[in-house]
Amino acid sequence: MDKHQQQLPLAKCSRQQRCSEWVFLDVPSDITIEVDGGTFSLHKFPLVSRSGRIRKLVAEHRESDISRVELLSLPGGSEAFELAAKFCYGVNFEITAANVAQLCCASDYLELTEEFSKNNLGTRAEEYLESVVCKNLEMCVEVLQQCENLLPLADELKIVSRCIDAIASKACVEQIASSFSRLEYSSSGRLHMSRQAKCEGDWWIEDLSILRIDLYQRVITAMKCRGVRPESIGASLVNYAQKELTKKSSLWNPSNQAKVDLVSGSNGHERIVVEGIVGLLPVEKVAVPISFLFGLLRSAVMLDCTIASRLDLERRIGSQLDIATLDDLLIPSFRHASDTLFDVDTVHRILVNFSQQDDSEEDMEDASAFDSDSLPSPSQSALFKVSKLVDNYLAEIAPDANLKLNKFIAIAESLPAHARTIHDGLYRAIDVYLKAHQGLSDPDRRKLCKLIDFQKLSQEAGAHAAQNERLPLQSIVQVLYFEQLRLRNALFCSYPDEDHKPMHQSWRISSGALSAAMSPRDNYASLRRENRELKLELARMRMRLNDLEKEHVCMKKSMERSNSRKFMSSFSKKMGKLNFFGQSSSKESSSPSKQSQRTDPKLTERT
Repeated sequence: MDKHQQQLPLAKCSRQQRCSEWVFLDVPSDITIEVDGGTFSLHKFPLVSRSGRIRKLVAEHRESDISRVELLSLPGGSEAFELAAKFCYGVNFEITAANVAQLCCASDYLELTEEFSKNNLGTRAEEYLESVVCKNLEMCVEVLQQCENLLPLADELKIVSRCIDAIASKACVEQIASSFSRLEYSSSGRLHMSRQAKCEGDWWIEDLSILRIDLYQRVITAMKCRGVRPESIGASLVNYAQKELTKKSSLWNPSNQAKVDLVSGSNGHERIVVEGIVGLLPVEKVAVPISFLFGLLRSAVMLDCTIASRLDLERRIGSQLDIATLDDLLIPSFRHASDTLFDVDTVHRILVNFSQQDDSEEDMEDASAFDSDSLPSPSQSALFKVSKLVDNYLAEIAPDANLKLNKFIAIAESLPAHARTIHDGLYRAIDVYLKAHQGLSDPDRRKLCKLIDFQKLSQEAGAHAAQNERLPLQSIVQVLYFEQLRLRNALFCSYPDEDHKPMHQSWRISSGALSAAMSPRDNYASLRRENRELKLELARMRMRLNDLEKEHVCMKKSMERSNSRKFMSSFSKKMGKLNFFGQSSSKESSSPSKQSQRTDPKLTERT
């Protein structure tokens, strides 16, 4: 027998399959008990001797000689009552993780307590729960699964809370132990943690996936409070969502663009699962992959989850949009048949969240981040990546005939002006939109082409735009103008002896990278460098003033010692050396009028 199982007394029993009645052999029956799921013909004495509830029912109807009792609300139904009756009759059975929750609830309902019989069923089930189940994580999960049909009584008896606390404690302890086992010494003698593809302390992830969402939420919340790693929490959420939500491939397949007619109430379970998982997501960005967040968002849109859940997902995605892919952004529009193929409004809100990120979250306080003149700041690098992603997204949605001009422009303008250093991708997307929407009016085409900074087009894109008949005339004129400036710059580069000022100006105009507007981080870095230079100049001036003060004190002491002409002549020489404003010596310093009088004749003679 398993060490985790407990043996109870033995007696004979059999079940009559045809009439679905339980009859205990060799015992005359004088009472019939109806339970949800079955009918039992028993002798009341063994039951009355141990069950307080049945004793009260029989005592209340002693005069009428009661022969039938209904226990329709008994938790666990006929299966739980069968085990309780076996115990009362001395039938041998085993207490296991699969039935201990039923035994505890049935004992509480039937009042199988120490008050009516020593070493009763309730006491023995409680001992097994505390001494065996709560010391084993797998058994705790199994008991929780059994408690799903025993609520709320199982919660009132604290069976659920004890198992949840035991699971969280065991998972935390095993994770700490596995972390210590990964510690090793490097070649330099320093202690560090070895990298492993999967942590050995996270084996419980698969076990938790069998729980119902409400109990799973409580377990994960307890694990967070106990300090389980966010990466482990995220891995458990991904595993749970894949098991619960991948039953419908359209929820997670980004290439499936078929319209879905949602029936209210038909996806209630999936909606509860998505909203529950969103509420359990760790705050750390690296806890779950961004593709998983997009999968949750796609499911939330399809299942019509709460606005709070969708906005939370959009905010989380916006905070790490720079690592997303084009397939992630292609969220199908599930609702209206006349709407766009893709959910443009959701993507627009994600881009707004990305653009409105607080710079303080991006290590703005770290001064070393601005000391380097060559490496871009992290936010600027993220902007470059997202700008390319947005341009590709615009080119992908541009052929949609139902895509309104204002939505296309809103997506394009969601990023700041300094995000794009080259406008080739934006020009390509606008050209695709003009090709697919040939009925646009001239004002709308001009409004659309104002998004393009033609100075930031490459030579190939500029050559294409100069011959593009879909562009308005004003845009073509601008393209030709900047192409001329580019040619002029090339000519000045060919003749370096000429004046370099127009070449520098034309280069700044024609080069997309150099003419890009400075980002707020770049402006901040430039101001920091100027402040450092000013501080150094002030320090030099203080040193010069200190030297002058020391020299003045020495001269004053010398004047007090002697008033001779020799000292005065030396004093005048020293004063002549103190050139405060960069003028010439005293011998050459004369009035401007006299100097001009001397130089005028010479000038006249030369002319």
